[in-house]
Amino acid sequence: MSRWAAIGAMGVALALGSSAAVAKDFGTVGQAFPVMEPDILATIEARLQHLQATGGIDRANAAFAKRAEARVRRPEPVAGISHATEPRSWIYDPSVVIDHDVRDQKGNLIAQAGRSVNPLDFVALRQALVFVDGDSKAEMDWATSHYDDLQAKIILVSGAPLDEMTARKRRFYFDQEGRLTGRLGVRHTPAIVVQQGHVLKLSEIQLKGNG
Repeated sequence: MSRWAAIGAMGVALALGSSAAVAKDFGTVGQAFPVMEPDILATIEARLQHLQATGGIDRANAAFAKRAEARVRRPEPVAGISHATEPRSWIYDPSVVIDHDVRDQKGNLIAQAGRSVNPLDFVALRQALVFVDGDSKAEMDWATSHYDDLQAKIILVSGAPLDEMTARKRRFYFDQEGRLTGRLGVRHTPAIVVQQGHVLKLSEIQLKGNG
């Protein structure tokens, strides 16, 4: 080895030795996680295959279908509705102020933004709307004895509409999420809605023995 090569090798050895001498353990910076094996998609697929093989998926689907059927047969009751303890009547104006121009398919202007529009100017309410507690036999008997299908749409705020249709051999409706009663201000049943000119007249009826 030449003199310069020996000096170079010695310098490298000294440098390495110096680095080892001053090196310090600063600990682990941040939390370390092991590599996941097998990967998450393979794990999920394996679990699904296991559920399929053991009938777990079929049981889950059956349970979901059963819950869905139960919700259809007995929807969530409309909150805040109780039996009327005294008669009450009021007028509801369905007019709305539109916030944008309304045009037909050909682009013709039907209604200009800012205009007040009353749906009753275009569509008549030909049947009364009768809201009842479907779990109250008194209200159901009263509604079905006073109104046939041509005279009114009987709308339940609680109860089982499909069971009632089977038992009474006529059609009933349900106020899903209280959208109609909430908009019209109905708080008690039975309640009747009829058109009176360009407005709606609403009446809550007190029934004897209803409770």
